[in-house]
Amino acid sequence: MNVFDIVPVKFKEGKLFLLDQSLLPNEERYIEIKTKEDIWNAIYKLQVRGAPAIGVAAAYGVYMSVRDIETEHVDSFKEQFGEIKEYINSARPTAVNLSWALSRMEKILLQSQDKTVNEIKALLFAEAEKIRLEDEAACLAMGEHGLSLLKPGMGILTHCNAGTIATAKYGTCLSPIYLGQQKGYDFKVFADETRPLLQGARLTAWELLKAGVDVTLICDNMASIVMKNGWIDAVVVGCDRMAANGDGANKIGTSGIAILAKEYGIPFYMYVPTSTIDLATPTGDDITIELRDGEEIYKMWYEKEMAPAGVKTYNPSFDVTAAKYITAVITEKGIVYPPYEAGLRQALESK
Repeated sequence: MNVFDIVPVKFKEGKLFLLDQSLLPNEERYIEIKTKEDIWNAIYKLQVRGAPAIGVAAAYGVYMSVRDIETEHVDSFKEQFGEIKEYINSARPTAVNLSWALSRMEKILLQSQDKTVNEIKALLFAEAEKIRLEDEAACLAMGEHGLSLLKPGMGILTHCNAGTIATAKYGTCLSPIYLGQQKGYDFKVFADETRPLLQGARLTAWELLKAGVDVTLICDNMASIVMKNGWIDAVVVGCDRMAANGDGANKIGTSGIAILAKEYGIPFYMYVPTSTIDLATPTGDDITIELRDGEEIYKMWYEKEMAPAGVKTYNPSFDVTAAKYITAVITEKGIVYPPYEAGLRQALESK
């Protein structure tokens, strides 16, 4: 199966379906999204995950949530839209694509002063489609830019999942892996399992195997030894929010890998769609880090609890990699090198 045939967000015959990533790799099942509660739960429970995919799903999700509002009064429709938008936006605070996509949808609404409610609904759907297609194009472009940094036969370490199921299509940091596979680059990929939700083990390994990529699964605490063994030539990761100074929030454990890569002299590449760059956030210290239920650490994947009852837990979903550890930022507009502030702004402003 071609990995590019996997579609995490599907709108078909007036219905919205999401690939339930919480069931992978054991079951491939799509869930239907009908209401604001459906899309909120899907985002919060990680049935859809990955910053770009969250944005695409949220855009379609808010459209589905307002599509059946029965009113001819534009002001009433706008008020209900605003309430639904804020509700969906509360599902996950760190991934900027969620608020970014919802704000784009709201902008369409606010610019439609002379339209009827039905005309506004049609424009909202068109914007959701546009967000999806733009993400596909951006991921393909990131893959092409990223591949220029890699050489055939390289050993590559990745963390979490920034593949095709984390986006509309192609992926961010896995996009160059797939493009290289098509060109016979024969990459050797090492995938961190990525505790506690195991996105590397469940999702990245699943994707790469489907694409025929040589992939080896390792525990997160094995990153140092594979680097020391000389098996890693580059690290590629995604990003959920990048601050104006180039600090990047990604799945918990990413910053440790960046520090290790710096120690071993291995380039660390962060793949960041421009929709994920947040110039309103000055540094990584200003990024809100989502804290999740501690049961994910000791209970979620086990038949019996693997920690003593009553133990305290700390379960941040993300950490922030300081800009000084990032060798280059790959966007759909091109590759940005340090110092990042001017380059990120230029990437956002370029056509």
